[in-house]
Amino acid sequence: MSIDSERPRPLLQIGPGATPRVAIISASYGAGHNSASREISRALGEAGCDVEIFDFVDLMPWRLGRSLKVGYKMQLQVSPDSWGTTMSLVMPGRPLHKPFNRFLRLSTRKITEAVRGADLVISTHPFSSQVIGHLRSTGQLDVPAVTYLTDAAVPALWINPGIDLNLAIHEVAAREARMLGGNAAVVQPLVPPGAAYVPGQVFPDPLADLHLTGPRALVTGGSLGAGALEQTALDILEHSDMTPIVLCATDPCLKRRLERIPGVVALGWRTDVRALMATSDCVVQNAGGFTSLEALASGTPVITYRSISGHGAANSANLDRAGLIPWARDEIELAKHLVVAAESPRFNRLALGVPDIVQLLTGSHEETEPAQRPEDSPKSLAAFSWSTPRAHSSPSPRPSTPSTASR
Repeated sequence: MSIDSERPRPLLQIGPGATPRVAIISASYGAGHNSASREISRALGEAGCDVEIFDFVDLMPWRLGRSLKVGYKMQLQVSPDSWGTTMSLVMPGRPLHKPFNRFLRLSTRKITEAVRGADLVISTHPFSSQVIGHLRSTGQLDVPAVTYLTDAAVPALWINPGIDLNLAIHEVAAREARMLGGNAAVVQPLVPPGAAYVPGQVFPDPLADLHLTGPRALVTGGSLGAGALEQTALDILEHSDMTPIVLCATDPCLKRRLERIPGVVALGWRTDVRALMATSDCVVQNAGGFTSLEALASGTPVITYRSISGHGAANSANLDRAGLIPWARDEIELAKHLVVAAESPRFNRLALGVPDIVQLLTGSHEETEPAQRPEDSPKSLAAFSWSTPRAHSSPSPRPSTPSTASR
């Protein structure tokens, strides 16, 4: 734990004969919040808790949550750069903040019913954190409330003074939460089982039928395929010898456009992303979401490029500042990072030596300093080489794929 943070008090009691109930309030505005909720549920369930997950979208009355979800998806697909402007209008201190919070509190009745009887409430989305924090501050919720910050950056809308503890995935985000008045601690980021890099593990090539040769860059815009993925693919083609493999996710129009570009491989929704990461030389992302955490755990080097505005740019800046993911601001920087990535060793970049969520919530962890990482050094191209001592890592073997095709 960082020397500038206080040890949080235990918020959850787990012991023989006790099965504490935990209510998790997620929000399906993008898949990352739900993915984090599932991993929290898995970790606490294995520790002996009775866990239930609720979707804020369904807790809003009159299908308002679903209407908001449809609008969010359309905005990110049609004009992703406008999302930052939209969110800035409802931040604390802006004229629309109080009306927006009153709008979110229309979910109060259903949230109160959902968390009744719980020993701990966890939120994985800023909308639900605002409502839960209000219930806690006004005495309508008498059990501890925790926010799990799924983003690498912490906009003010994430933090509510009524929340007992905010869990951040790195110290830069934790400091931002504290500056905004929240109590915060760094937690080991949660990723699905099997996501972490294992030395010597080899994945069958999911794209073996395409007979690709040369290095590959896996391009992702999250579960919605948001952002300038088409231009990113074109830039990779122009400035490197890598084949861009683009995850179009739930955007079939993007997939059709990319399929018309020679040298680009366009994929729809995939359930084998772990194998795609393992057989790629790097991951190029634009939002710093849950997929980025999976990529960091997988050992595959990750680069930020053409970040979407708002939370995407803020996440990218913090991941860069934390030494986790370098941010290529232009085509020249992208080309440099792609060269470095192709030669980089593989290792789990999320092994930070910080407590996991069960240890933090129960107060069962010991005070230790996070292990020094190569990326903690001052920023430079060398610092972004993702290098690590040879004794602790080795390049991940990749299956050879005989090829008859090229760009």
